[in-house]
Amino acid sequence: MKDIKNYLLDMDGVIVQGDALIPGAAEFIRRLQDQGIPYLILTNNSLYTPRDLQVRLSYLGLNVPSEAIFTSALATAQFLQSQQPGGRAYVIGEAGLTTPLHDIGYVLIDREPEYVILGNTSTYSFGRITRAIRFINTGAHFIATNPDVVGPGEGGVVPGTGSVAALISAATGAKPYYIGKPNPLMMRMALHTLNIHSEDSVIIGDNMETDIIAGIESGMKTILVLSGVTSREQVGRFPYCPTWVCESIADVEV
Repeated sequence: MKDIKNYLLDMDGVIVQGDALIPGAAEFIRRLQDQGIPYLILTNNSLYTPRDLQVRLSYLGLNVPSEAIFTSALATAQFLQSQQPGGRAYVIGEAGLTTPLHDIGYVLIDREPEYVILGNTSTYSFGRITRAIRFINTGAHFIATNPDVVGPGEGGVVPGTGSVAALISAATGAKPYYIGKPNPLMMRMALHTLNIHSEDSVIIGDNMETDIIAGIESGMKTILVLSGVTSREQVGRFPYCPTWVCESIADVEV
């Protein structure tokens, strides 16, 4: 690990678990900051803006600048800016998604959109999903911020973007283009944000099916931590493996 110069870190299961910091996470980030090592905290969750997440993390005792947080919603906005600047979109999502779309000059509209964009939200409604289905059936392109079928919520898991996307796909026959992990596109965008290269970078994640495969397909080294959704026994079931396995971020050397 001594050759690693840059760090990409998943948030849930690596930095936080529910409403608490994972032990050693704050100390790890401080070591990166003290040594001037480039890093980004990544999340597939598109509910919140980086500023929102910055404040939430500060309440937990972790102080990071908002620029050090990169969400699937930011990646979605960057993708759309590269594909069709100044477009029109019908959006099912929260401020974490609508804010970066406004920032790139997109018009959020409910008539003749060029894109239907689906993100995390706690206010799914039959009416909005119906309109999304009708827009896609009449030619709108279908984009989703992430493929996660469930996410953390108060009292347990809640339906994620992937679950609602599956419903819309079943009704339209159209599959969405997912921007977030495991799409290596999000990894390359994160690398570009820091102006760093994959060869001397590592991603730290807890999920073999999103974090680790995305890192491998992006040419990065990978660290699987066992503080999240993957156990040590499960690692060998996959046809690919992480570069290193650690119990938690507290065991990762800098």
